[in-house]
Amino acid sequence: MTHILVATDAWHPQVNGVVRTLTMMAEAAKAFGVDVSFLTPRLFRPFAMPSYPDLRLALPYPSKIALLIAAARPDGIHIATEGPIGLLVRRYCRKHGLPFTTSFHTRFPEYVSARSPVPEKWVWTMLRRFHRPSQAVMAATPALANELRIRGFRNVVLWSRGVDTGLFHPRDIDLCLPEPVFLSVGRVAVEKNLEAFLDLDLPGTKVVVGDGPARLSLERKYPKAVFLGARHGEELAEIYAAADVFVFPSRTDTFGLVLLEALASGLPVAAFPVTGPRDVIGTAPVGVLDDDLRLACLEALKIPSRACVDFAARHTWQASARVFVEHAMNVRPRGPEGDAVEFVAEDPHFAA
Repeated sequence: MTHILVATDAWHPQVNGVVRTLTMMAEAAKAFGVDVSFLTPRLFRPFAMPSYPDLRLALPYPSKIALLIAAARPDGIHIATEGPIGLLVRRYCRKHGLPFTTSFHTRFPEYVSARSPVPEKWVWTMLRRFHRPSQAVMAATPALANELRIRGFRNVVLWSRGVDTGLFHPRDIDLCLPEPVFLSVGRVAVEKNLEAFLDLDLPGTKVVVGDGPARLSLERKYPKAVFLGARHGEELAEIYAAADVFVFPSRTDTFGLVLLEALASGLPVAAFPVTGPRDVIGTAPVGVLDDDLRLACLEALKIPSRACVDFAARHTWQASARVFVEHAMNVRPRGPEGDAVEFVAEDPHFAA
């Protein structure tokens, strides 16, 4: 089998779009003879990310990174995140002339600026440098890809996402809450802009699924909303199916896997007209994108469930995995003069 090694600073038990994307992609890739393995924080000593204690990062060291890559003997290397693991794998690949691809999952400049006085332009400069040697920078949507190109990123390609329609689908579930039920799913953190949803004057019940550093403060501030914490698998799928409208208040997400999960469950989407929901939904009649989020929520109630299900069915993980593999394997290392060279490392551990 073809073997692709993915380096990621985001991994279980974290619950986020990056982890779900990588997990589902790897599983789908098996169907066409591709084995995807992961170099993750579980292999190193962890530490809590400043201002975000629920998010654990790794403390990797170069010698172990070298041994792990050597032991994997991959046909291709993909760096999924710009954290400590991603940085050291990038450094190793650069040192030994190994080609690699990267992906752009998260709008770190906006997230960092929301939590610290660091200017966004400084973070964009750092990210541009990180991705510059990549032979393919994978972006989830056309709008994000175009933005990255405008910001000076090179070799930008599209890698869309999928949804597990075997898990997420309509079903008869009653949460025993006043209807209609307006649902939001995701990390409960400042960058998700949840207060824009929780401040709305809406009939029925507002339900939030997810955990994060802002949960306790939001629970105190909005006692009428129902906070269910993190839910997974069948339990999460049943909550989607029991709701009436999916509300996505984030203005910074690059894609939002939860949008496809909600649509597959028969939920119309209410969101701001920004990159992410705009790219996922486009002009399809499966959601309402409006700067007036309350109006979007109420108008979304009129959208038939069947239209949402049919739309989501066109987005499969098999198609997503195939595109990922094509990008990850369509690389050739370059020598100092720009000539293609054989894909081997200079590290003696790579010797047969």
